[in-house]
Amino acid sequence: MNGVAKEPCFLGIDVGGTQTRWALVESTGALIAEGVAEGFSGMHLAVAQESEGVNYRLSTIAQMVRGAQQQQRRLCGLRAGVTGIGTDAPRLASMIARAFDLDGDQVRVTSDAELSFHAVLAPGEGYLVYAGTGSIAAFIDEASVLHRAGGRGVSLDDAGGGYWIAREALRRIWRREDEQPGAWHNSAMARALFAIVGGESSIFAARYLMEKQRGEIGMLAVAVAEHASNDALAAEILTDAGTELARLANAMTHRYGKRAVVVAGRASQLHPLIEAALRRAMPADAVIEFRQVQAHIAAAKMAARLG
Repeated sequence: MNGVAKEPCFLGIDVGGTQTRWALVESTGALIAEGVAEGFSGMHLAVAQESEGVNYRLSTIAQMVRGAQQQQRRLCGLRAGVTGIGTDAPRLASMIARAFDLDGDQVRVTSDAELSFHAVLAPGEGYLVYAGTGSIAAFIDEASVLHRAGGRGVSLDDAGGGYWIAREALRRIWRREDEQPGAWHNSAMARALFAIVGGESSIFAARYLMEKQRGEIGMLAVAVAEHASNDALAAEILTDAGTELARLANAMTHRYGKRAVVVAGRASQLHPLIEAALRRAMPADAVIEFRQVQAHIAAAKMAARLG
């Protein structure tokens, strides 16, 4: 195809702890392709070995994208939202630029919360409560300044997110064992989780939390939700998760006034108990919408507009 002008295309990437979603669009915003890859966190950049893992994941995504864009297209811009990103955003942007053969000014990296906010709300319009592996509330005001509540990482908080649900399930199972040894035999949730972590000793649960990636741990929340109808402890944890997510929304309302609340993220929609608890824990007149967010597609369209 020498001498033939290539059509520009643009890439959006939404990086979570559990998975990474990407979308490739034309300059018009029309979707060309999308895919899913392994997730990671910006916090991985602080550890040399894990930083190498980030490079590997980026190269894997780049190979997928090159296959989708084919020879008649050239990548002209990229926007990424990454969980756990902070002061390392410029470094990650450079890593992304190298992986996708782009110039530095063609790449923009923000937090996944900021990306998701722009996908569903206009500045000043309302609050986003997002629960994936972790949890956070985000508000971008009329001056385009990002304000946050929560989102401090699973080691410190992130209550209501998938990791928190998983850890709470294991913690509460073992607290109940302290009071009623052998109670796990009668718990559908406990039996399911013990099968995943490797056994019915607390050593297996502790080792799982230490050795597995945060996204993999967060996936245990799916097993909790699957047993909410036949295990009272699972139902209790999911109800508490909804209350914790409501706390984030209420914190934003207290700080910046009454606005609509959009709740998104896979963990927030694991089970109806989460939504019911969140609504109970917020004012009766609060405007609340649970919504699916395709942040990777929104990011690609933003990249196209900037391009």
